[in-house]
Amino acid sequence: MSTKKIEQQFQILRTLLAIGIAMVIAFVIICFISESPLETIRSFVLGPLESKRKIGNIITNLTPMLFVGTGVCLIFSANQTNMAVEGGFFVGAMLATVAATCLHLPIGLHTAICLIVGGLAGAAACAIPAFLFIKYNAKPVVSSIMVNNMCLYVGLFVINHLVRDPGAGFLASYRFDKTARIGEMIQGTGIHYGILIGIVILVLGYLYLNKSKAGYEIRTVGRNVDFARYSGINVNYVIAKAQLIGGFLAGMGGAVEVLGMYKRFQYQALTNHGFDGIMIGIMAAYNPKMLPLSALFLAYIRVGADCMQRNSDVPVELANIMISIIVIMIVAERFLYKMKHKRIVAEAKKELVEMAEV
Repeated sequence: MSTKKIEQQFQILRTLLAIGIAMVIAFVIICFISESPLETIRSFVLGPLESKRKIGNIITNLTPMLFVGTGVCLIFSANQTNMAVEGGFFVGAMLATVAATCLHLPIGLHTAICLIVGGLAGAAACAIPAFLFIKYNAKPVVSSIMVNNMCLYVGLFVINHLVRDPGAGFLASYRFDKTARIGEMIQGTGIHYGILIGIVILVLGYLYLNKSKAGYEIRTVGRNVDFARYSGINVNYVIAKAQLIGGFLAGMGGAVEVLGMYKRFQYQALTNHGFDGIMIGIMAAYNPKMLPLSALFLAYIRVGADCMQRNSDVPVELANIMISIIVIMIVAERFLYKMKHKRIVAEAKKELVEMAEV
C-alpha cells in the first residue's frame, strides 16, 4: 500500500474520530445542563428529519457552503490562509443586490449578471490580501481579517446610501426585481435552484483542482513552493489566480444566497458563511470530492441545534462547540501521528521483504 493511500485513510479516520469525540462531548454537556437530556438529544439528532421544511433547511444551509467551500479548497490548496472569503461573500451579496434593484433585464440574463458581479466583488475582496502577500510578504491570515471589516462597512455604506428602502423600517434594500431572483425548486421547503448551480460549481472545482494543469500547479505551490519555483512555475501568478478564483466563488455564493433566500438585502453584520466554508474545507482536507459530506454534516448539525434550542433548554451554541472541537482535532498534525507513522514503516518493511524475495 502506498504512503499516499495510508495518508488518505488516516485523514478519514482522524475526521471520523474527531466527529465521534465531539458528539460524545456534546452529549455529556447536554446531560449536565438539560433537565430532560434524552429528549434534548433526540431533538438534536432526529429533529432535522421531522418535517419536509426542516429537511429543506438542511439543503438551504448547505447551498452557500458549496460555493465558499470550493473557493476555500482552491485558496488553501495554494497554502494561502486567506479568510477574506467571509468579506467576499458579504460584498458579493451586496453588489448582487445593487444589480438586482438597479438593473432591469430579462429573466435569466438578470440573474446571471447578478451572479457575475457578485463573483467579481468577492474576487476583489480576496485580491487585496493576495496582492499584499505577493508585493510585501504580508501574511494573508492577518490582512484578510482586516479586509473582512472593510467589506462589512463598505457594503453597509452602499446599501444605506444607494439602494436603501426608506419604507422598510430597518436597514434593508429595495425589493429585488422578480427577474433577478432565483426561484424555489421545491415548494414549501425553501430549496431553490441555487443548489443546482452549487453542484455544478463543485464538480468544476474538483475537475479544475485535480484534473487540470492549472490545478496541479496550485497543489504543487501549496505543497512545496521552492520546488514549484525550481520547476519553472510562476508562483506569484498561481497564488494570485487561486485566490481570485476562490474569492469569485465566495462572492457568487453570496449572490446566490441573497437572491435565493430573500426578497431584499437585510444583512447588518458579516454572515459567517465564509468561516463555515473554511471549516468544511478543513474537514474535507481541501478536497472538493469530500466537500458535500462536510457541508451536509455542518448543515445537519446547525439545523439539529436549532431544533434542540426550540424544544429544550440547551442553546444553539452547542453546535459551535462541536465544530470547534472537530476542527481543532483535524488540524492537529500530531493527532494519531504515531499510529500513522508505525503503519507507514510497517508497509515499507513489508515491501522491502517482498522485493528481497523476488
